[in-house]
Amino acid sequence: MLIDDIVPYERNARHNERAVPVVAESIREFGLRGQIVLESRDNPVIVAGHTRVAACKSLGWTEIPDENIAYCDGLTDEQIRAYRLADNRTGEVATWNRTLLQHEMRTIKSLDMSRFRFDFKSKGEGFAYGQERLKTDRAYNLDLVSAADCGPHGVPELAPVDARPDDLQGFNYAKSATDESKRGKGCHFFIDDYQFERCWANPRRVLDWLRQYECVLGLDFSLYIDMPLPMQRWNVYRSRALCLIWQREGMAVVPTLSWSTPDSYAFCFDGIPTGGTVATSTVGVMGDEAALAIWRDGMSEALRRVRPSRLLLYGSVPEFDFGDVEVVSYKARKFERGQ
Repeated sequence: MLIDDIVPYERNARHNERAVPVVAESIREFGLRGQIVLESRDNPVIVAGHTRVAACKSLGWTEIPDENIAYCDGLTDEQIRAYRLADNRTGEVATWNRTLLQHEMRTIKSLDMSRFRFDFKSKGEGFAYGQERLKTDRAYNLDLVSAADCGPHGVPELAPVDARPDDLQGFNYAKSATDESKRGKGCHFFIDDYQFERCWANPRRVLDWLRQYECVLGLDFSLYIDMPLPMQRWNVYRSRALCLIWQREGMAVVPTLSWSTPDSYAFCFDGIPTGGTVATSTVGVMGDEAALAIWRDGMSEALRRVRPSRLLLYGSVPEFDFGDVEVVSYKARKFERGQ
């Protein structure tokens, strides 16, 4: 149908001028996918699609494909007027799930979405959340991992990895160690939490420190027995989230097993894949019978739940039946963390 034969509704209550360039960008990139609704074949006045028609004109189009034209056959004049208003209003009623939107945006790498007013950096014209919301998102790393990345238990689910490094080196040396000294080794986080909190504060800042390792072990955020369970859950989430971020960067990340009392079993192994390589530590456990008993109970539960093929164990190996799991032990260094 010729565009010049299409008649704009002279009493259109919707101001579309500012939307025309954005819709034109969409048509240029994706083609005309929606329909333009006219009153009838004998009276081709626009009911829905004023912006699409104007955008096509701005692109130099002279015709609209017939498959993109629809008519209000069977509607009364009053229904047509009502439909014209309702079509515009329904778009205003819909809202965005910000978390899912940001997740979708992160999956789009080659297209400049700011052309369609998806602007996450400013408070200016277009689709913006404002700097305060963005600061909050970044503080919790929601711009990197959100609910859309989590499994049914509410934590990110990791991919299995097959790793067997020759040795382990503490993260507290990751910045100062040479690339050559890192080769063949894994970077572990069996050190005091304060030494790797910077990873949560800025997960990507430390990437250059970690890339030369053969693998990186999951962060061992503490699950102290006297720590409230919500805090333990939060630390489990943070560990899995950082592991997922780094796995997406192409790094081999070995999930770390950590637990406290049996109350923690309800969540402490969530997100860890079955099979593959996992890691854990006996630092601070050997020599304390009560702590060793808790370690043995938790390890039994971990083997039952996770069923790993290999365990990277940092510290002394206690008497324990690991079944058919390959155990690779690494000597703990006292200068990395007190024994």
